[in-house]
Amino acid sequence: MRSNGCCLSGVHSTTTATTVGLALDRIVCDDNLVFMSSLPDGCCDLIYADPPFNSNRTLGPTKRHRATFNDRHGEGVRGFLDFLQPRVKEMHRLLSPTGCIFIHLDWRTVHYVKVMLDEVFGQDNFLNEIIWSYRSGGVAKRWFARKHDTLLFYAKKVGAHTFNRMRHGEYRTLDLRMSSDGRPFKQTRNGRLYFHPEGPAIPDVWDIPFLSTVAKERVGYPTQKPESLLERVIRASSNEGDVVADFFCGSGTALAVAARLKRRWLGCDLNPDAVAITQRRLDEVARFRQLF
Repeated sequence: MRSNGCCLSGVHSTTTATTVGLALDRIVCDDNLVFMSSLPDGCCDLIYADPPFNSNRTLGPTKRHRATFNDRHGEGVRGFLDFLQPRVKEMHRLLSPTGCIFIHLDWRTVHYVKVMLDEVFGQDNFLNEIIWSYRSGGVAKRWFARKHDTLLFYAKKVGAHTFNRMRHGEYRTLDLRMSSDGRPFKQTRNGRLYFHPEGPAIPDVWDIPFLSTVAKERVGYPTQKPESLLERVIRASSNEGDVVADFFCGSGTALAVAARLKRRWLGCDLNPDAVAITQRRLDEVARFRQLF
């Protein structure tokens, strides 16, 4: 089953990816391995992948989550890696020379997948192990509460990749002062030490709230990620007009944010409910953009 999805209109800058003759701004309902194999080399500038976490559970449906998400592979970690590896190889092929990829995982498989990604992308193209730290319900009695996910960040080729340094928050420095021209500084023995006026550069630990049960963003999908998380990913590693792809699109957060930030996009999911939810979100973005 395939669904062509919606096409957002607007002026886009020239992308670095190879997209001649490629239909963009579309989502399909299909096995992502099949869909990716139909795409040309180097057609994606940024790939975000939020694959199953190998939790051996089926999530939903519930009162809050209309859709069902099956995260069972039946053969443990080995079966999960056998499932993921050919898909990661396709993603590597699809990345443009300036492209980057973020693989979103948790404690169950991240260390195994890191070894696999080093083999596919090369250890020298590893950029960051990003910790997404969040606070959510539930406590642990026999170990520390598990309150973070990990995003493994790789470039197609280090040095050629797109990276936009981002700044956020406040400096944790005692006796920070402000100059007459609005620049923060600290007085040292050697004179003034100035800090960037826009705040500290964002490090590899991201303190971004988890979606609450009553968040307005909620769309009825059990593994939905917050838009603020995907906005940081997309702003950091792509520019307007670039092609952002999510081949495990789920609730469509990455695609909706990409469309809002004036990127081109490609999406895929095997679950018809996920594709329908994503399509509705993209339609809302398209309607909003038509108003402005």
